[in-house]
Amino acid sequence: MHQLTLAEIARGLAEKKFSSEELTKVLLARIAQLDPQLNSFISLTEDLALTQAKAADARRANGESGALLGAPIAHKDLFCTQGIRTSCGSKMLDNFKAPYDATVVAKLAAAGAVTLGKTNMDEFAMGSANESSYYGAVKNPWNLDYVPGGSSGGSAAAVAARLLPAATGTDTGGSIRQPAALTNLTGLKPTYGRVSRWGMIAYASSLDQGGPLARTAEDCAILLQGMAGFDPQDSTSIDEPVPDYSASLNGSLQGLRIGVPKEYFSAGLDPRIADLIMASVEELKKLGAVVKEISLPNMQHAIPAYYVIAPAEASSNLSRFDGVRFGYRCEDPKNLEDLYKRSRGEGFGPEVQRRIMVGAYALSAGYYDAYYLKAQKIRRLIKNDFMAAFNEVDIILGPTTPNPAWKLGAKNSDPVAAYLEDVYTITANLAGLPGLSMPAGFVDGLPVGVQLLAPYFQEGRLLNVAHQYQLNTDWHTRTPTGF
Repeated sequence: MHQLTLAEIARGLAEKKFSSEELTKVLLARIAQLDPQLNSFISLTEDLALTQAKAADARRANGESGALLGAPIAHKDLFCTQGIRTSCGSKMLDNFKAPYDATVVAKLAAAGAVTLGKTNMDEFAMGSANESSYYGAVKNPWNLDYVPGGSSGGSAAAVAARLLPAATGTDTGGSIRQPAALTNLTGLKPTYGRVSRWGMIAYASSLDQGGPLARTAEDCAILLQGMAGFDPQDSTSIDEPVPDYSASLNGSLQGLRIGVPKEYFSAGLDPRIADLIMASVEELKKLGAVVKEISLPNMQHAIPAYYVIAPAEASSNLSRFDGVRFGYRCEDPKNLEDLYKRSRGEGFGPEVQRRIMVGAYALSAGYYDAYYLKAQKIRRLIKNDFMAAFNEVDIILGPTTPNPAWKLGAKNSDPVAAYLEDVYTITANLAGLPGLSMPAGFVDGLPVGVQLLAPYFQEGRLLNVAHQYQLNTDWHTRTPTGF
């Protein structure tokens, strides 16, 4: 049962081949057996899962149907879940039980999804390796000595290891797409505003976006269907109709215009990954796509702009964690200043502290114009580059990451080296565009992803291209040894 995709689970439940309760018990046992190797979960919710599974079975017995009704999933541990620890991978929130459900959690629960637990993540979603978590690093199931990517590394590792068919993630600068690429999954970052951010603990509010991680584009379509939609509680949510993503999967790619930016193939890209990307281009050409070279001239400025904007927003968002109302509080504070300093100093890990300091510096009176304002201007130039490109092409294709996964600890002494792994993904967040990563092959036994970008609200187009590609390749069907 653990090898079934979401789509196969939906068919199996509809045909009464098994019940949601049976499937849930199998997967909970599998998590208990295998997750100690991976450390992909922070919290397991066995009682909730079995209650939800029984309720889903009862709903099906009463004639209800739905692709997510009775389907097991997990949530990245920054989606608030009522009465369950929501830690953000941080000591700061280790004792925090959310008093309400995030909109994404509530929508998926209403659709009948079964929550198996909360997955491990980089602390407050800050990282590209899932090594900054208070609960320890997550291991890549393809090689346990390597990172799974981050910050949604727990969700990615759990799905890649077949502990469950799909999970939610969030993407601030590539945190769904990058771990998807490094673990051989399909991961989708929707258009900014497509999925509600209400109840999703913020890192950088103008960049964060929730989305699905699964083995196939078909499964991502199913999960996104349950997540997407306007939410009046979220001021950044956009009131745009949600199409039937599954219905558009089988469209022809004949005449699809694919742009390949020349800037993607620079000295920083592993040449073996470049070869796999071009092989995926050839595969899409066989399906009728037309390929042309394009340019994104301001891409070179993306990393410095992102690493000013994101920490600036983080320093503001994380100022609420001060030891007063909720979260970690230091022992025996001498006065209010001591309470603030020690609660934050002891509650936040080094990567979070680093980004708060950078952000506070960039927003300070003497440097706001020189750093933050300039970064926002670069952000507009990057968006303009994409708008010009999408006048010529329908989607943009390139690598998801410049390198395959690296060894645990290899970049801990050089944070900037880890930041550079986001070079291809952060532009979509800066511009607010939808992006998808899908499996494209292997380098030294480690997975590689190809990234697709589309105009605003064209998630269906991305899923269509990925699904057609997956019907004609088998990279996404490969399973890590031992899982």
